[in-house]
Amino acid sequence: MPRWTISPQAEALLADATVCDMVLPWGPRWIPVRGNTLERFTQSGFSYVSLTVGQDSIPSLEATIQHMAAERRRIAAAQDKYVFVETVDDIRRAKKEGRLALGFHHHADHRLEGLGAADRIEARTDLAAFVAHRVTRQAGEFGPAKHLGACYNQKNSVGDGCHEPTNAGLSTFGRALIQEMNRIGMLVDCSHTGYRTTMDALEASTSPVLISHSNSRVLRDHERNVWDDQIKACAQTGGLIGLNGMGIYISDNDASNEAMFRQLDYICEKAGWQHVGLGLDYVYYAEGFYGLMRAKPEMYPPADYPIPQAFYAPEQLPGLVEMMLEHGYAPEQVRGILGENYLRVAGAVWKPA
Repeated sequence: MPRWTISPQAEALLADATVCDMVLPWGPRWIPVRGNTLERFTQSGFSYVSLTVGQDSIPSLEATIQHMAAERRRIAAAQDKYVFVETVDDIRRAKKEGRLALGFHHHADHRLEGLGAADRIEARTDLAAFVAHRVTRQAGEFGPAKHLGACYNQKNSVGDGCHEPTNAGLSTFGRALIQEMNRIGMLVDCSHTGYRTTMDALEASTSPVLISHSNSRVLRDHERNVWDDQIKACAQTGGLIGLNGMGIYISDNDASNEAMFRQLDYICEKAGWQHVGLGLDYVYYAEGFYGLMRAKPEMYPPADYPIPQAFYAPEQLPGLVEMMLEHGYAPEQVRGILGENYLRVAGAVWKPA
């Protein structure tokens, strides 16, 4: 996709801004089709990308650890291009040096089930500490993860996902896990969670919370999106709502800058621009994603996940910057949405490993 032609003002602002994307799928099954994806983010003006290295497609916790170690080695082998992130200062340093900063995060899945399923093990704070340690602070070369999703569409030991009809909310174990994540300095993420689970988690956390890659459900009524009270409650924690780039969550399968701006402007109105960021969740592996949806209809209800889909590409970002300026957003606000808001939240929560 060609780079947008933008005004000198927008180009200068984008060049100066620290641009952070909270979500880029990076599981092992997509390795063959990654191609130059990270280079595309760099060329489009991004400064930091958080990679989803733990997810349901990986068969076990140990396989997740192996995947993280392999990705850590890939990053280390390309130090001329990348900086692995431990702190916010690493992101700012990478920006100054012209390198792309990379971090790790997890979507919740079987790792929590295997270590703390509510029907097998009594949920205790010490168990939650063990789980959080295993998925975030393992000694070794692969480095820590910076945020963890509570659920992924379906029910797990933490709570109900967004496609569960029961809407049962956060479990006792889930509350203990959030308490431990707050203690160790890991961001709680409420994308993919059910309505009650989200609201319970926002209430339970004593640290700012992410809804890292979800849009307004008022503008696009999809169960993966969030209602106004969820948006406002997230902002009240001091947290951040990240704009998702999948067309089925933006509008009626529309991933244009015009549709994305409508989501951005609406969420800014409800949360305040200080609580909006980017969580594009870019699908560079469309055919593989379609195959996953067909294989797991319980996780991706077919009526809600049409094929094919439109996906917001990193090359579209300059056009979104131009659109924000054209609609009266001040440069400070644009820089905040692009990345400074995320850096503020991360700086308030992350702790040294």
